[in-house]
Amino acid sequence: MASLNVGNLGEYLREQRRTAQLTLRQLAEAAGVSNPYLSQIERGLRKPSAEILQQLAKALRISAETLYVQAGMLDQRDREEAEVRSVILADPSINERQKQVLLQIYESFRKENALATPGTAPEQSGPGGTSGGTGKTDDDQSNPSS
Repeated sequence: MASLNVGNLGEYLREQRRTAQLTLRQLAEAAGVSNPYLSQIERGLRKPSAEILQQLAKALRISAETLYVQAGMLDQRDREEAEVRSVILADPSINERQKQVLLQIYESFRKENALATPGTAPEQSGPGGTSGGTGKTDDDQSNPSS
């Protein structure tokens, strides 16, 4: 079934390439892949490896996770995380250092919530959970009654 997503990946790659105003040849060169191979990926005839997707993402200046989702390499539950990461990485109003700091903070919150409430959504708090799980960690730390 993963091969059914290859067409979607190809369409998505073509759209991203055109948005970046790159020719097929320019993207192939920037990503270190051959022009015919990239053309086959865009037409849905080839399924690239995770490494090739990472090279394409770097050349397009988008997150590799976004391409992994498009290729069916990440499952549905990882889609939201990939989308958040993509939005942060694509934001032109913040610099690269700020983007990396935001991503680190986001990851730490996800890990903290996963530990506090295993098996539930991060927004829900489990009984007896000490971190609250509400997503308002500043309030939880400053208000001992919560």
